[in-house]
This record gives sequence, structure tokens and C-alpha cells, in this order.
Amino acid sequence: MSQQGYVAAPPYSQAQPGMGGYQGGFGSGPAQPLYGHYGGPPQAFTAPPAGMMKSPVSSAAGMPPPPVSSQYNPNVQQNGAHPQRYPAPPAASAAYGQPPQSPYNSMASPGPPAPQQLTNQMSAMNLGSYAPGPMQSPPPPTSSVAQQPFQTPPPPAMGQPQMPPGPQSPHMSQQMSPQMSPPQSPPASMPMAGPPLAGPLMVGSQMAGPPMGGPPMGGPPMAGMGRPFPGPPPPGPGGFQQPSPGAAGPLGYPQQAGQFGGQMAGPQPGMPGAFPGAPASLAGPPQKKLDPDSIPSITQVIEDDQLKKGGQVFSTNIRGQVPPLVTTDFTAQDQGNASPRFMRCTTYSLPCTADLAKQCQVPLASIIKPFASLPKDETPLYVVNHGETGPIRCNRCKAYMCPYMQFIDGGRRYQCGFCNCVSEVPVFYFQHLDHMGRRVDFYERPELSLGSYEFAATLDYCKNNKLPNPPAYIFMIDVSYNNIKSGLVKLICDELKTLLEKLPREEGAESSAIKVGFVTYNKVLHFYNVKSALAQPQMMVVSDTAEMFVPLLDGFLVNYQDSRAVIYNLLDQIPDMFADTNESETVFAPVIQAGVEAFKAAECNGKLFIFHSSMPTAEAPGKLKNRDDKKLVNTEKEKTLFQPQKGVYEQLSKDCVAQGCCVDLFLFPSQYMDMATMADVPSHTGGSVYKYNNFQVETDGEHFLRDLRKDVQKSIGFDAIMRVRTSTGFRATDFFGAIHMNNTTDIEMAAVDCDKAVTVEFKHDDTLSEETGALIQCALLYTTISGQRRLRIHNLSLHCSSQLSELYTRCETDSLINFFAKSAYRAILNQPLKNVREILVNQTAHMLACYRKNCASPSAASQLILPDAMKVFPVYMNSLMKTAPLVGSTELSTDDRAHQRLSVMAMGVEDTQLLLYPRLIPLHTLDVNSEALPAPVRCSEERLTDSGMFLLENGHSMFLWLGQAIPPDLIQSIFNLPSLAHLQGHMPALPELDNPLSKKVRSIINGLLDKRPNSMKLQIVRQRDKPEMLFRQFLVEDKGLHGSASYMDFLCYVHREIRQLLT
Repeated sequence: MSQQGYVAAPPYSQAQPGMGGYQGGFGSGPAQPLYGHYGGPPQAFTAPPAGMMKSPVSSAAGMPPPPVSSQYNPNVQQNGAHPQRYPAPPAASAAYGQPPQSPYNSMASPGPPAPQQLTNQMSAMNLGSYAPGPMQSPPPPTSSVAQQPFQTPPPPAMGQPQMPPGPQSPHMSQQMSPQMSPPQSPPASMPMAGPPLAGPLMVGSQMAGPPMGGPPMGGPPMAGMGRPFPGPPPPGPGGFQQPSPGAAGPLGYPQQAGQFGGQMAGPQPGMPGAFPGAPASLAGPPQKKLDPDSIPSITQVIEDDQLKKGGQVFSTNIRGQVPPLVTTDFTAQDQGNASPRFMRCTTYSLPCTADLAKQCQVPLASIIKPFASLPKDETPLYVVNHGETGPIRCNRCKAYMCPYMQFIDGGRRYQCGFCNCVSEVPVFYFQHLDHMGRRVDFYERPELSLGSYEFAATLDYCKNNKLPNPPAYIFMIDVSYNNIKSGLVKLICDELKTLLEKLPREEGAESSAIKVGFVTYNKVLHFYNVKSALAQPQMMVVSDTAEMFVPLLDGFLVNYQDSRAVIYNLLDQIPDMFADTNESETVFAPVIQAGVEAFKAAECNGKLFIFHSSMPTAEAPGKLKNRDDKKLVNTEKEKTLFQPQKGVYEQLSKDCVAQGCCVDLFLFPSQYMDMATMADVPSHTGGSVYKYNNFQVETDGEHFLRDLRKDVQKSIGFDAIMRVRTSTGFRATDFFGAIHMNNTTDIEMAAVDCDKAVTVEFKHDDTLSEETGALIQCALLYTTISGQRRLRIHNLSLHCSSQLSELYTRCETDSLINFFAKSAYRAILNQPLKNVREILVNQTAHMLACYRKNCASPSAASQLILPDAMKVFPVYMNSLMKTAPLVGSTELSTDDRAHQRLSVMAMGVEDTQLLLYPRLIPLHTLDVNSEALPAPVRCSEERLTDSGMFLLENGHSMFLWLGQAIPPDLIQSIFNLPSLAHLQGHMPALPELDNPLSKKVRSIINGLLDKRPNSMKLQIVRQRDKPEMLFRQFLVEDKGLHGSASYMDFLCYVHREIRQLLT
């Protein structure tokens, strides 16, 4: 079982002094270190000569540069036991010359292998480009590092790291699971990947810790690092994924004594940023010398998975099978387990015991998207109708009939796969068994042979035992001064005339069964009677907003086809009726209340589309006041900025859920509007919140209308209740999403659409069996758009193992980061950001350290070894830590942070993957005659070229970046302008020009806009223009604008944390 994961080496690989338990508290030592570790005692090293930092290009092609040893004293070996200063490094040549003595005396290491051997090994290793090059610190095992970009300065250049001695490399490949293929970079640049090299070479090796210029950092970049830090241990997080190492209690990992020994120290005081105190600039050689190609790359992983599994059929007939990545194009074929489009898991092999789960700290969770859209070539779900009797269920646990029920006794009884209870088969359902013990009608019954299907529900599954009415959509338009003046009201009214023709309808139906209603409001509400018999619409005003009621029953909610003429008339009149308004105050809670009352009166469910522009300040329930206070940022009270104001809105959410009233909010703010409170109702009713800051019809109109069209037309179910059942041994314990929970098991959603996902965490309550595996059944009861009550069932079976290596091999990084993003975003409601960031880093280090300790072959502590399936986890984790909600910066708008926090809570795996690692596509290399898109490049400034044109998108923002030296003919073809200098002002869309390049670029952009759940506004930025700063924050592998770490720094930091855990 010694499987190797992805080994990164050298820069890490030496045992660097000062890295393990440093001896003094941090911060001792001279103050002018060249690079201290993060927060380590500044070692006074002299600066390495310039030549040293270069990557060893000169060495023979596949061969790692020989280890440098002179710079390390031999006794540096102990993991950092002696923080001694290093002698000044010899001239550059020495750096690469053979060292006089091998740095590790203790491990006799073979000399560097011959180039030939190296290359072979490398290829065997599947490592390819991931040699971790520039990592500075000794690499930690990374098993599960979280992937967000971290915020700190990048390490100074280090040469390519090579692998430290040790047997490990050859087996690396086993561990690498399918997900990663070898990077493509040429071996030369990766000396590290290879066979064990003699000492790791760290070029510029002085770095003990990750290099960072500037004063030593005061503390760990973020989380408490090992003992060296003074300071109390971090307080336990309140319910945040609490990793509790070994013995340590559940607190956010306070004393870590447990498994890896050594207690972790606490956070350093006074650090705002992610890596606290990171210096702004690096003292040391410019970073360019690092070789970023040698560390794992997300674009490479995505490309490899696409090559390996793209265009193929993924059959779901095998238990615990890891699906293709969310970014890969594949066709799913349901053969007994739900398609990965509906359910994905953080790992497809659950540990058999709670102790193993606790040891590795890899969260066990499933991300369920019950209404996911299926591509045209996949079969829609079958509907099974058992008539009056309704669906067949287990007598004891109430699980629905599914492929995991075992028929016995000649087919007369069946044993439940979830609770093992034996039940009688109803007479009408009886069928003989074949020689295999399978029912003869196995393939004719979807519920016996498929992972996903629907049951028609009976009256027992309906409210008050009455069949539901078809749902309704109510459009509620804020007609205060700002919205009239900006032209928004007219824009909405004009769009609704055509949009209402496209309301969602059942397959095969001629028209939609959804009813529609209209309300306008400012300080008072105006309801409209649009009954088809009327010649003109009638308006009724309700000014008593404290006691909301609906003034008319008949004629408010109507069938659009019948009342089309009256509705057209109304939509023409609304902009004129309020053209001269001076009313700038608005109400908000009474508007939602009115919608709920209308649905109650009509006995139906539905959705409110509210178009609103300012904080509700008029005297009425739900009136809000400005509570935005930038002084709270980076304090204990920062969490209050994300918490909704209690009272009216909390009750409203409950009323909405009880009535099946979903709220979608379109906001057009020009200043703070308390997003945390206003978006509270949508975020508990399965709704969405769209926000257009400083809205202008010319530049933002089309962007808003695309969102509105998608929102009105998407497939959706109403008044939904979902329950997740599991087989014995484990159970669902925690739920994240745009949901409401009245008890611990029922997930209630006023509506659930094709983009909403619920993330469910599982915990052990007993031992799981390797033979039977683990089963999950998600049952969703809902009302269709035509008013039918249905049950949608998704089943998934997972593998169970007592080997941790299985869990790591079958992990899915994209699902893991979805879970971490949601749990971190929930945690910031009740604990300081600093603790949350610390927990993320700690858990990342823990997952990886556990892999290193239990699954990787023995090797030098200085090597960073990552499980193949998680090798890019640190990139995503670092990126997560750079997102607005987790960055304590006064420059960020509180509303934007709250908005992002809430929107992520309902995201599926593909949306969080793209949000945390945007696609950066080089359009200047576009082949107009090919269907294929140019391959995306890594999100780093180093990948941009002065003469290039790049498109960046993350599902919410889209940029077209133009290099300064872009050829004029490109500008001419795309913009119809002679040169870049002629490009002025905001351009909401590219001009439609009749040339192949323009058509191709526009079709790429439109294709992305169609594919993503949200519309994106195209922003055109020129290199070195002011708006480019906005674009740069999406280059998640680089340092963040607000002092956050680059990917390289984060990796080094995590490596150091891992080593600390292992010593």
C-alpha cells in the first residue's frame, strides 16, 4: 500500500532549518532577514548571489540540477531543529556544482540519477509537470488541502525543486488517480519530479521558509502554525467542520496533540490579512525565476480529464465509481445510480469507521442538485405511476422502492437495502424471480433498474389532502423615482410583453399553466385587476402596509393567454402612470407579505419577481436603517455585517416556505442597502438574488434582461420538501443551501430550480461494511409547473473501505471545495474571519498530512506529497480564502460580500469550481476554421502576453483583456477601430462585424452566456489601464489585491504546516 501521491520536491525537500519546530518563538532573530519563513525567525542569511536563483536551466535536459549543498550545513537536517544561520552561499556556480557533502547525511542519498533514468522515472511517475517547483517550504503532504488561493506574497524564486531522496518516486503513479495526468511540461523544467535526487536542490536555497521578502511575518499566514507561535490556540470554531485531530476535542483544532503530535499554536494577534502581515513586496530576487510550471495546475488536470474521459459514456452501474470532472463533456447513462449531474460526493469511498474519518478529516458530503438540467442526448426521468396505492416504500424506514431492495422468498417479500427490514410485496406488484434472483420485469421498471426516476404522488402527499393548483408568478415592480428616471420600469414592462409568452410549461403542453399577476409599489402597493373580460386594467391601492391584504381575488392572478390584451395595455400604461412621481421612499417586507397573501387566497404556490432599488426606509414593517460600518472589519463584530436583522424578515421566510412562495430579487442599488437582510427571504425560499450596482439601461440593460429571461424560463418545482436517507452506519447531519429547516431531517424549499444545489454532510453512527457499501437516497416531493404532485428519487451507492488510501484515491476535489466554501461561508456568521481562515488552512494541512503519514511511501520529510486526486486542492483553497466574504478589507463593499456569501450557499459543484478558478482563454490564438476553443491557460499574470487578447469568465464576471502591443488588425476585426488607442468608454457588447474573427469571438461569448446560470456583463480592459485592477483579482494564482497569498506561497505554507504536524 505504499502508493505515492504527487510528490513535490525540493524546494522543499531539504529539511530546512527553522522549519519544523523552530526553536525560538517566532520573531526572534535579526530583523533584516532576507526571507523569513512566514513568520519565522528571520534567518539572517545573506542574499544569495543573483545567479543562484535561476532555475537550473543549464543542467542537462532531464536532469535535476545537482543538489546544492554548500549552502546548507549538514546538520541542518533535523526538521528545523536548529535555526542556524546559513553561511553565505557560495557563488552561483557552487549552487549548482556538486556539493561537497550531501545535505542529508542522515539519509544517504544516491547522487543524482543519470538523465536518462530520470526521464524514465518521470514518465512513470505520472508526475509530470507537477514538480513542485518553487515551493519554498518543505512540502507538506498535501492531502487535502483546500484549494483556495491564499493571500500572501509569492515566494522568491526557487529553482526547481527536485525530489528528495527516497524511494518514492517510482510509485507515484499509482496514486495518481485518473484525475491527474502528467503535466505536460518538459522534464527539464521539473527536475523535481524525478527519482529521488540527492539532496533537494533548492536553488536560492536559503529559504528556510517560504521566502517572503520584507519583515518576517508575524504569524502564520493564517492558521495557527505549530508551536513556534506564541499566542493562544485558536478558539474552537462554532460549528465549523471541526477537525479534531486525534485526541483533541472538537474545537477548531485547538491543541493538536493528537495524531501528529506537537500542539498547534494559535493565531497571531493583529493580523488582518490572510497571511497576516505579509509584506507587500519581496525583497529578494524577482519572482520571475520561479518555475510555476512545476506545481500542479488546474488547467492541466481539466485538460487531462477531458482527454481521458471527454466524449465518452459514463455508465453508473458500478458502486463508488468516481465520475468525470464537472468540466469534462461526457454522456451519463443511468444504470442503477444517479447521474453525477444530480449527485456528486466529496469521496466515493467512505471510511468504514468514525475513527478513520476523524483521522483523515476529509469531509464526507454529497452535493445534490435534484432538478439539474440534462443535455439533449440524455433520457429525461421516467414517471412511475402506481395509481391509488402510491409509491412502494419500506415499512420501517420509509425508503422508496429502488435498485437496492433485495427480493426474496420467490419474489413475495423484499429486504430494504437501507434498514434491512423485510416487507411483503403488494399483490399488484408481485413478479417472479429469474435464476439470478432478479425480478423478471427488472428492466421494465425504472424504480428497479435506474438510479433516478419519479413517482406520481397520491393525495396523501398533498397539503390538506387536496390536489394542488397550478403555480403563479407575480411581478412586483418598485416604481419609485430612481427606477422611473433610470428607464428601468419601462425596460421591464417592454420585456414582459414578450417574456410572458415563454413561461415554463410541461413537455408537450401547448401553453403554460402558470398564472400571472402584477403589483407596483413605492410607499404604498398598487394591485391590478387584469381579468380577460375587462377593457382596461383596474388599479387598487393598499396604503395600510402594516396590515397587508390583497384587495381583489378574481382578476389578480390570471392565465396570460386569456388576458393578453389587458396585460399588454397595463404594461404600456405603467411607465406613464408614474412618469411624474417624486416618491423616493419604498417599503419591502409588505411587498413579500402581499405575495404570500395572494397565494394563500388563490390556494397555490408560486414565485415573486421583485424589482427593487433602495433600502426600504418608509414607515412600515421591515423598515431598515443603514448599519454598514467599515470599522467592524477585522474585528470580532465583523460577523454582524453578514447577519440579517432579526424579526420581520425571519417570520416572512417561514410564512413563504409554508405557502410555497419563492422570492427572486432583482436589486438595482446605488448605495448600501443591507443585502444581508434583504436577501434573507430569497436565501431561505430557494430563490435567487441578482444585483446590478449603479444600473444604467445603456450599459447594463441587456445584462439584466438576460438574467430575467433565464430566471423566468428555467425549469422549477414548487413547495418542495426533501429528505436524504442513508443505509445503516452513517446519516445526514448538516445541510447547506437556499433552504429552510423546521426539524433536523426535512429540507424545505418554497421552490427548487435547475441551478440550486443542497450540500449534505454525513457522519458515522456505526461501522460501515466493505461488502455492502453505503447507500444514499434523496427523495424530493414537489409540485410541477402544471400543478401535479410528484416524488423525484435519486439513489447513489458508495464504496466503503478500511484503507485510507482508497478514500484519497476516490476523492473529488471540486466537490470538496464546494463543501468547504459553504461551511466557511456559514461559519463567518458566528465567528471571526481570522478563525475561519485558520480552520481552513489547518484542515487542509491535516488532510494532506494524514495522507502523507498513512498512504504515501516513506520519503524525506521535506517532500511535499499530494494525493493525485487532490493535487490541485491547494489552488482552490487559496482561491477560496481570497474571495470577498473571507477577506477582511475595508475596500470591499459589505453588500457585495454578503451577496457573494449567499449566492455560493446554493451553488452546485460546477458553479463553485468556475467561481474559484476562472477560465482564462487566449483568443489571439483562435483558429477561425476550427470548432475547438483554444485551451484555457492558468490564472496568473505570467500567462498574459502584451500582444494577446484574453477572455476571462467565472460565471459571474466576464472580461476581455487586451494587451498593449495587440496587433491593430485584431482590433480592427473585433472593434472596427484602427488601434487600441481609439477604444473609448464602456462597450456593453462587441460590435457585430461581418468578418470570421468577429463572428467567432461573439459566438464564443454568447455560448458561455447561454451555458452559465447567470448572465455576465462583458467588461473590456486594456493592459495597464485603471480598470485592469478589477480584472487582476481574478488571476487567482497570483497574490491578491488585499494582501493575500499567491498559490506558490500558500503551497509552501501548507507544506510547512504539514511538516509541523508530522514531526
